[in-house]
Amino acid sequence: MNRNLYNVFGFLAVLLALCVLVEAQNVVAPSSKLFDAAQLIRDIQTLSADDMEGRSADRATMAKARDYVEKRFTDVGITPFGKGYRQEFEIKQRSGTPLKGINFVGQIVGKKKDKFIVITAHYDHEGIRNGQIYNGADDNASGTAALFAIASYFKKNKPEQSLIIVAFDAEEKGLVGSRHFVANLPVKKSSILLNVNMDMISRNDKGELWATGAFHYPKLKPILKAAQKKATVKLMLGHDDPKLGRDDWTFQSDHGSFHREKISFIYFGVEDHPDYHKPTDDFEKINQDFYVRAVETIINAVRLVDAIKNI
Repeated sequence: MNRNLYNVFGFLAVLLALCVLVEAQNVVAPSSKLFDAAQLIRDIQTLSADDMEGRSADRATMAKARDYVEKRFTDVGITPFGKGYRQEFEIKQRSGTPLKGINFVGQIVGKKKDKFIVITAHYDHEGIRNGQIYNGADDNASGTAALFAIASYFKKNKPEQSLIIVAFDAEEKGLVGSRHFVANLPVKKSSILLNVNMDMISRNDKGELWATGAFHYPKLKPILKAAQKKATVKLMLGHDDPKLGRDDWTFQSDHGSFHREKISFIYFGVEDHPDYHKPTDDFEKINQDFYVRAVETIINAVRLVDAIKNI
């Protein structure tokens, strides 16, 4: 090789390395005026770490995920119904061996103590398959971490309606946790105005977050249209028409359990990406800025819903 040419390549390599280093140092973590964005990122990273082993009830390490969810409920100051947050239920398996599922349920008392908005996300995922960990960063560590951020916002900014905050278990096993919750509500069914559910909200190449539910509950449409104007991401409406087949998301997450009981819902989520239900759904794949803006958008939507007298 020509030594002069070699020296040029060496110089360029060093220059490129320096540019990468400078660029890395200039990366600014997303921030928010509504909640602690750094805590949001820590929460999703912790929940989707390898040591959680995919957050499935058939893994002993599920205890670690459950303890973390319970700790964050306590940190935020969510008030339990009764003595604690844990709502236990049975998960039936094909093998016949039952598993214990645990929902975490609490409330933020609003100015009105007799009307409730239920805000939900599932914290479980697929566990380990064929020796590979399914970390489920987007599905649904993202919704769970957002649940904590939203609760922290309304703990500091008292809502009009009271809020029920629920982290569901066993969504991936057939919406088992949400079915149990809806069958064993801590308040009268007639006092529940709406379910706001979050499942996969941390990444989308087009910057789109979808809000589903207005097709079934038309009263929600003007609220969501107003939310679009305040959105800090591209808030899209749809994915709730039965004619869409697989693209109809009405029963594809825990909000479906509410809809079966004729409780209105808004579901926030993104369209499937290449890592959906794969072991590559890792923390490193999320778009942190989009994620923070998506949570802001959901908070603003809940604020609009909270201000409406008749939903």
